[in-house]
Amino acid sequence: MSPPHPILLVHGAWHGAWCFSALQHALDERGVASFAIDLPGHGSSTLPLGDLYGDATHVIDVLTALPTPPVLVGHSYGGAVITEVAARHPHLVHLVYLAAFALDEGESVIGFLVGQPRVDVALNAAIQPGPAGCTVLDPAQAPRALYGDCPPQVVAAALARLTPQPVATFEQTVTGSPRTALASTYVRCLRDQAVHIVHQDVMAARCGSTVTLDADHSPFLSQAPAVADLLAGLAA
Repeated sequence: MSPPHPILLVHGAWHGAWCFSALQHALDERGVASFAIDLPGHGSSTLPLGDLYGDATHVIDVLTALPTPPVLVGHSYGGAVITEVAARHPHLVHLVYLAAFALDEGESVIGFLVGQPRVDVALNAAIQPGPAGCTVLDPAQAPRALYGDCPPQVVAAALARLTPQPVATFEQTVTGSPRTALASTYVRCLRDQAVHIVHQDVMAARCGSTVTLDADHSPFLSQAPAVADLLAGLAA
């Protein structure tokens, strides 16, 4: 029996590789190797903040160092990144959109949202202007938006590690629709207060299969075993 494919984890806006630590521990317990990436300027990265295309290039650089093609997972904004990655580097096993932006060619995060029915989520109140060209999150509003099911101590640790997010990453369009050639799964999170379930459903219909979790926007923290079970199955 061949070993499972590795899992490559791409975080969403304002986050870093740190957010996947509980999920990686759960994957370790299932014998599945995983790698989490700090996108430029996030987490412990010493690189400057970039844009969507620079984020995708950074992920591709990591992909080329892996011995076998991985299951590529994107959370939230990370869905735009893995879409751009797969459009340029299709040697992947599976794309997983974890409450993420499964965009079509020529579409951006903001462009998608503008084209959909307007809905209210807690994230709208949490986003604030940050350093030049960036947004940050209000620490008083972010917990409800992102970590509704997480223990208070986990929320406190997460808030301390959030970083500014360049506005350009939300405005730039992806250059392909790789799900026409690659297997893909969308993970719906029913109580998400960042990407509304109405919007998730539109993007889930673009993917090959759908899984539903009764979860907040961050199931890698609040429901790590369930997410690990899903990913381990795909990696096998």
